[in-house]
Amino acid sequence: MGFFVALPLRGASAGSLKRIDNPSVSDADLVRSVLSGDEESFTLLLDRHVAGVYSFVYRYLGNADDANDITQETFVRSWKHIKKFDTSRNFKTWIFAIARNASLDFIKKKKSVLFSKIEEGEQSLDAFLAPYVESPDLPSEVLARNDAKQQLEAALAKIPAGYRMVLSLRYREGLKFREIAEVLAEPIDTVKSKHRRGLALLRAAFGER
Repeated sequence: MGFFVALPLRGASAGSLKRIDNPSVSDADLVRSVLSGDEESFTLLLDRHVAGVYSFVYRYLGNADDANDITQETFVRSWKHIKKFDTSRNFKTWIFAIARNASLDFIKKKKSVLFSKIEEGEQSLDAFLAPYVESPDLPSEVLARNDAKQQLEAALAKIPAGYRMVLSLRYREGLKFREIAEVLAEPIDTVKSKHRRGLALLRAAFGER
């Protein structure tokens, strides 16, 4: 992605940073290792989540350079506050919430609106979506027929940012609705509504009836 996250790994040598990540070791285990003094474990956490955080931030900002900067800021903030992390929580939820706050701070500083606005007229939107609301899950037939990543991304790009964000967190990152609600700081019923409408809009983007 072309960015570098400068982290204060005081005890890590260049060679030690090449330690291979063990998928069987959970994020919580890595955090506990960091808290016990193994700062290298934070680099493994970064490697695990940097792509997802970048994608998440990019969907907020829509600019690669800005997304690079805010992804870096996200991990710097998480490093600074890692001692406050509750290991009973989902680390991905925590880091994405930090990414969201960093993105919003960036937007406030720029004093510009980078979010797609939700269409006005809820009844009209519901009427438009009605033919497409069928299943609560991402339609496998859509993914089967449109397996090219660029096609799916193009369809997602047509969806307002609020809906696109929920679908991305749900299917790309595998978060539960309550976790998405925590990341976005929204009521869970709002998240579920955006999920339902987002799926309907995705079907509409693919021309499904």
